[in-house]
Amino acid sequence: MTSQNMTFHREVPIRHDVDVFVAGGGPAGVAAAVIAARQGLSIFLAEGQGCLGGMGTAGLVPAFMTFGDGENFLAGGFGQELLDRLEAAGGVWPMPIPPARRLAGSISIDAEVLKSVYDDVLIESGAAFAFQTQLIGVDTADHAVTGAICAGKSGLFAVRAKVYIDCTGDGDLAAWAGAPFEKGDEHGTLMPGTLCSLWAGIDHQAVQDSGIGHRERLDDAFRDKVFTTEDRHVSGMWRIGESLGGANIGHAFGVDSTDERSVTEAFIQGRKTVREFERYYKEYLKGYEKMQLAATGSLMGIRESRRIMGDYVLCVDDFTTRAVFEDEIGRYCYPVDIHPSEPGPDAYAKFKKQHLKEYRYGPGESYGIAYRCLLPRGLSNVLVAGRCISSDRYLQSSVRVMPGCYITGQAAALAAVVSVEHDTAPRAIDRTELRSRLRKIGAYLPY
Repeated sequence: MTSQNMTFHREVPIRHDVDVFVAGGGPAGVAAAVIAARQGLSIFLAEGQGCLGGMGTAGLVPAFMTFGDGENFLAGGFGQELLDRLEAAGGVWPMPIPPARRLAGSISIDAEVLKSVYDDVLIESGAAFAFQTQLIGVDTADHAVTGAICAGKSGLFAVRAKVYIDCTGDGDLAAWAGAPFEKGDEHGTLMPGTLCSLWAGIDHQAVQDSGIGHRERLDDAFRDKVFTTEDRHVSGMWRIGESLGGANIGHAFGVDSTDERSVTEAFIQGRKTVREFERYYKEYLKGYEKMQLAATGSLMGIRESRRIMGDYVLCVDDFTTRAVFEDEIGRYCYPVDIHPSEPGPDAYAKFKKQHLKEYRYGPGESYGIAYRCLLPRGLSNVLVAGRCISSDRYLQSSVRVMPGCYITGQAAALAAVVSVEHDTAPRAIDRTELRSRLRKIGAYLPY
């Protein structure tokens, strides 16, 4: 078939003329919009889903990874406030959160409560926002973004801003504006995604009493042909309430979240995989015999896509040396977590060696995140935050989780504030002033 193209041209209204446009309302985007709005800037945030929070809500990722390094609360500032508000609303497990758990380990999420907490904090900030609103393009001139094009049910419209913050996870705004990026390993191979799920009817006490881990009967299930794919990497089930569990189980191998055709295939396969795991949990493990599938995520759980290349690329050496930067905007500690891109025992053994031994910290250890990682090369008025910041794939696999997104999101917000207040480009702002403002809101900056 001969390839064909069609020219599309349309004048669209500028619906919002603001100080800051935030693309994406996941954890980085909410942090960015809230913190910038509290400093008096006008904000518009566009979110494609029907709720804020991204992976932790629409994606049903069942737990926050660590907020701290075992001794220090690293996601101070917005992350601390969000966790406190979610706990006060009854949206975490265990309740109350044990002091040690606040500083190390995972904390389970009630996604419906988290949605409401995000709604509240964004509304209270005064930031304008819209759901079911997709960023579909950008206009540029002289290495600057001059407008963001959005699509909602009312039609196409434009947003004009002084500073644009890309919190899309995939780096859509920055990439479409011309910023360089990398994807995957040296062959372009990406980490698999997961269609997370919510389950009812779990007897958590029986699970605990059985002493059987969720991976222990996999060989039996593989022998019995329960699974289409022999995937040994099963992250597992998190307790969310008296009988609810949130599951991060199964992998969508080969999914590319920048291609809707790939994502479509991943959703279809993910729903089949969830049903295979239902049989496994019911027939091979204790406490799950009466479990029922309550929901699967409306957003595919994506671990890796574009990494926007910035003025500095955070790299694995920074992890191993516990790096400190003069322009440091935060510190984080989650281990390198590169899920194997194919099933099989060899790939899983390599993952375990990296994740559990080679690239894991002890108490009190962390790495710095340089402000330069938020500055896309070649763009003068764009910042990135969240999963798509400038890093290699080792550090991306660490900083991508929700507490890491709060750290970079609030830093991008205050960088935008300094930029607007001083009428200067984000790249030219005073880094000392940025770090001072971060400390004032509670960011962890010990150096």
